[in-house]
Amino acid sequence: MTKLGLEKAIVDQKVYESSVRRFKDQGIVLPTFSQLAQPEQIPETVRQRLAAIEPDTPDPLNLFRVHWYNADDRKGTVGTPAFIEIPEELSGVPARIVLALGNRFPMINAHKVLAAYGCLAPRVITGQFDPEEHRAVWPSTGNYCRGGVAISRIMGCRGVAVLPENMSRERFQWLENWVGNLSDIIRTPGSESNVKEIYDTCAELEQDPQNVIFNQFCEFGNYLVHRLCTGPALENVFEAVAGGNAKARLAAYVSASGSGGTLAAGDYLKEKTGAKIVAVEALECPTLLYNGFGEHNIQGIGDKHVPYIHNVMNTDFVTAISEQATDGLSVLFNTEAGQRYLADRRGVAEKVIKALPDIGLSGICNLLGAVKTAKYLGLGKDDVIITVATDGAAMYSTEDEKAIQKYFGGEFDAINAGEVWAGEMKRAATDHFQELSHVDRNRIYNLGYFTWVEQQGVEIEDFDGRREQSFWDGLLDLVPAWDAMIEDFNGRTGALKGL
Repeated sequence: MTKLGLEKAIVDQKVYESSVRRFKDQGIVLPTFSQLAQPEQIPETVRQRLAAIEPDTPDPLNLFRVHWYNADDRKGTVGTPAFIEIPEELSGVPARIVLALGNRFPMINAHKVLAAYGCLAPRVITGQFDPEEHRAVWPSTGNYCRGGVAISRIMGCRGVAVLPENMSRERFQWLENWVGNLSDIIRTPGSESNVKEIYDTCAELEQDPQNVIFNQFCEFGNYLVHRLCTGPALENVFEAVAGGNAKARLAAYVSASGSGGTLAAGDYLKEKTGAKIVAVEALECPTLLYNGFGEHNIQGIGDKHVPYIHNVMNTDFVTAISEQATDGLSVLFNTEAGQRYLADRRGVAEKVIKALPDIGLSGICNLLGAVKTAKYLGLGKDDVIITVATDGAAMYSTEDEKAIQKYFGGEFDAINAGEVWAGEMKRAATDHFQELSHVDRNRIYNLGYFTWVEQQGVEIEDFDGRREQSFWDGLLDLVPAWDAMIEDFNGRTGALKGL
């Protein structure tokens, strides 16, 4: 089980000592998971040094910015994570829909950098990854591999991105600027739904013992860092939105299935507030909803399988959103004609309109999932739905250009804007929306067998052990062990004293 990130003791002392030397020489300090969950715990010496460091530079101290509490300039910190509340004029529902903004994270402007740290740091402190000898291989459909490359670089090791060749040009441009060698960008066939092809490539790479695969779909560090850090951050957002209103309740948490990591925040929110958990996927590839398959362009929610770290038995609803809806709304949110329509015809406030480019394709998918949830449950003005905008529109400018050509004949005007809002937002229905029974959950859970046991070689006892909530709650015991090991590791490098 070491390849799933479940160790809390040193596995290889020689590798561990090599990492200590490497981090000592390069002055790299690791933040604890508790510090990323509560940035006020970050040492004052680190805070002072951070003030002079740009958030997008490959400086090791930017590890201490890998949290939800960055200010809009991503240099300072704030008491409540950045968020946007979607008004009824735009959503068409009275329920309060709130998106936490992932583009405040450093280096990649997306919250996947948090998942990457959650996977690599435990491997370093347990002596499973040697920055001098190993290459960190990051398979994903975009943001996670960018986060992995960024974390690898500032932790003094080589990162390799594995992603489908048809992902947005902006993703590849970013990678080309950050990798040490262009050969460290590996393009696999297909697009967002072609996760199996990524796995096959990683299986080939794994034949070289220097390559260590950090598969976000089965790395429990991904699950834990979101349950520990993202969950409380979103609870903080809810409290800010509620503003002392005793009637306010967190009715639901909505998240695209993706790797299953961000869904882990729902486990925290459900335990603390009773919020329902809604998993969202692409209608063109409705794996969870209909055991379906297909291709789509909602970049950031890779599918056609059930992630190993998705706590399926704790999920309450599944819904599906079409790529045409997310593509159309992205154009609406990010063009002059679209924004003018929202202001003049829908009465959307200027502050909201200016914030819409903070929502990328997967965030729009989550937003639509929240609208469908509000309609299905009949939620009102005291009900809050929390979701996440993993990244912003900056990653999708070329995708918007393609959508304008594909759906609008090369030009997007006020009539198109009205049709998109009315068709995709106002008339969003409760079709392709399922409330999960125990039988439904078991169906989805069992579907994962074919990926993880038959294809990836997970032992059946380990696969079945994840059915009970006690398994997922038990994972929390790893966190204090990892934090103690991080503090010991930092003590051995002496890097914190050198700041």
